[in-house]
Amino acid sequence: MANMCPYGRFTHAVVRGIPETFGKKVGDGHENGDVSVDLAKAQRQFGCLTGALRQKVGLQLIEIPPDPELPESWRIEDVAVIQGDTALITRPFKQQRRSEVEAVRRVMSELNLTVVEMGGEDGDSGGATLEGSDVLFTGKEFFVGISSHTNRRGAEVLADTFRDFAVSTVPVCGGARLKNICSMGGPNTIIISNGDGAKKTLRMMEQLTDHHYEVLTVPEDSAANCIYIKGPSKRDFLLHRPTEECPDSVSAFQKLQDYTLLPTACSEASKLGASLSSLCLIINRKHSYF
Repeated sequence: MANMCPYGRFTHAVVRGIPETFGKKVGDGHENGDVSVDLAKAQRQFGCLTGALRQKVGLQLIEIPPDPELPESWRIEDVAVIQGDTALITRPFKQQRRSEVEAVRRVMSELNLTVVEMGGEDGDSGGATLEGSDVLFTGKEFFVGISSHTNRRGAEVLADTFRDFAVSTVPVCGGARLKNICSMGGPNTIIISNGDGAKKTLRMMEQLTDHHYEVLTVPEDSAANCIYIKGPSKRDFLLHRPTEECPDSVSAFQKLQDYTLLPTACSEASKLGASLSSLCLIINRKHSYF
């Protein structure tokens, strides 16, 4: 039977440090397109995120050291999908990102999770690509965004791994990845951007699900990605973009009654197409990590 405990109960967060090569492409040393990023600012913002998870929410934090040879490895959400005692090690779309999984796999094993591998080009999952930022788990079911990073074969591997849960595929409209346009804001609440593409994706999600979700709409696309956690203290926390980054959306978050709101900056990672949740894997484990 599926573990149907309310969504959001987590005990651990796994993160990976911002490397000196942040914002650069593998092999050429040049910045990611024409985007200019501030490395020091990105590292400060990462420190604020990890501090909030550890000190304010009360999660046990596991930090994998940065690797300058893997400039996108800080986007740790992409390389694993975790539910219950199982961690599915994904297969990112970019060939040069696939070695990012090795360090994450070791941590998953040390946490005594059952590790499932998507595999390589050959075998049952041949040709599959899946990135965790295209996967929205609601506590009741999975939605997998079909995007330039995740394909239907990847979604099939996820469905085969987590057979106790329904898995539905939706097109990613209005964003590069599914969780750029939506996230969970509570056990039964989906936060979504007000953009036309996001609304189209939401309509399809509503057609595919057998469950009812409250919807909190935010006017700014980048505000739609939040991190909801019911911490060890049983309080409801929501990490969200701050006023200086999303000034029109803060009032929407204030509608969430009895929440502890934690404004968390993400401007530098956002320039590279990432969101708050891109920077962490959050896990519910009964036992401590050693």
